[in-house]
Amino acid sequence: MDLQTASALRRLRLVSTPEAVSFLLLLVCSVLKRTTDFNAVPVMGAIHGLLFVLYVIFWADAWNRAKWSLGTAALYLVFSVLPTGGFFADRRLRREAEDAVIASRARKEGTVNA
Repeated sequence: MDLQTASALRRLRLVSTPEAVSFLLLLVCSVLKRTTDFNAVPVMGAIHGLLFVLYVIFWADAWNRAKWSLGTAALYLVFSVLPTGGFFADRRLRREAEDAVIASRARKEGTVNA
């Protein structure tokens, strides 16, 4: 994995958790808006919208650089629209990065021809 691909995956991973948290907070604010006088939906909506747009931009960049299959790319896009999907995306991306490091070290040591 080259440096640009690793950077693209890292950017996607770094925005996935805040995007998931903002989605959950937006849902809580929506419930509070309807049950109390508390209305933070405009603020949380803007924050979540920005993070969602960043997620989609970073997702497209990661898809392009990592050469994901259509199924993998679709899975990461679905993660962006599920309330807790960003947590799952972060977990999978972290595992993918760790596997790439292990494979790189193995190639460097001549253990495997991957």
